[in-house]
Amino acid sequence: MKKFPGRVLSCLLLLGLLGVSANYSINVRATEATKKALEEAKQKLEDTKGQLSDTKDQLDDKKEDISNLNKQKSQLENKLDDLNEQLTEVSNNLTDLENKIDDKENEIANTEAELEVAIDTKDAQYASMKKRVQFIYENQDVLLYDMLLGNESFGDFLNQKDLIKALSAYDRKMLEEYMQTCEDISDKKDKLNNEKAELDEYKVQVEAEQSRVSGLVSSTSGNIKKYKQDISTAEEEAQSIENKAREFEELAESQSDDVKKLEAKLAEEIRLSKLAKSSKWRNISEVTFAEGDRYLLANLIYCEAGAEPYEGKVAVGAVVINRVLSSVYPDTVVGVIYQSSQFSPVGSGRLALALANGSATESCYQAADAAMSGVTNVGNCVYFRTPIPGLTGINIGGHVFY
Repeated sequence: MKKFPGRVLSCLLLLGLLGVSANYSINVRATEATKKALEEAKQKLEDTKGQLSDTKDQLDDKKEDISNLNKQKSQLENKLDDLNEQLTEVSNNLTDLENKIDDKENEIANTEAELEVAIDTKDAQYASMKKRVQFIYENQDVLLYDMLLGNESFGDFLNQKDLIKALSAYDRKMLEEYMQTCEDISDKKDKLNNEKAELDEYKVQVEAEQSRVSGLVSSTSGNIKKYKQDISTAEEEAQSIENKAREFEELAESQSDDVKKLEAKLAEEIRLSKLAKSSKWRNISEVTFAEGDRYLLANLIYCEAGAEPYEGKVAVGAVVINRVLSSVYPDTVVGVIYQSSQFSPVGSGRLALALANGSATESCYQAADAAMSGVTNVGNCVYFRTPIPGLTGINIGGHVFY
């Protein structure tokens, strides 16, 4: 075994310790970044849960509004049923009243006809009696003479005279009866007219009541229609809020998964950090690159930093080579680049497309050559990403290296 002088050995040990320390520092910073990302993810999750809680409160309030609207609608529907019953009753009363008025008008017409007949009879009777009285008065001497001559005895004469008196009395009696009948019929007509007037007045009142109840029915129906529209609108709003709550639930679930993943990632980085403390790094001279490593690294640089300045391209290449040199990661370019869930272009398929098309530019190849020769402008950094709050490191272009 080759022996080294004590001073040289001390220097080598010091350099080894510095390398371990630098690697440990890198992993500690990566762990702190993951912690920060985890805290942010937890805060986002809490914010989402708060929004979810507020949305559920809004949904409960909207459901309560819908319940109250339904109660009010139900009350109005009951009121409408009562009003419809009232309207039916009033309408039936109005129909009965109109029938009574028709009957009363017919009765009045019949009474008027009776009155006309009675008046005609009275007038005829009066005319007949008047003629008989006039005839007797004008011809009383002749009549007396004829009656005396025509009767066989004085008794017969007296009987005829009594007959004439009885006839006159009968005419007077009949006339008085006809006059009384006319008066009774006239009174009946007046009574019927008064009754009809009362019915007409009552009809006006019933029609007014019918109009009032009909107006209430129309108004209540309109209110019910409005409540139905309000309920429909509230239900749509409730559905929208419920959909929003469901989105927040899904978002919370997704963020919860993110938190779990970050917690797992943090645990893994802590494990790697502890492992790096006791690991060692190779020198670039100890690495043997395979054919195709340059092409692969240049195209990864193109995917990760194609729009970045040359320094940014070199930095990405240096991260890959740093991992190759670290005993914590695979010891080949292929192994590092295709390690699970490390470089997003691998998972998205962009790297495969770039390799198929040979997309890497000349500057990407120059950066790959520089990194493969041991050049690094990010020290021993083994991570990079777009900047996030709380993450510290070496900022080059649009990336922070840590």
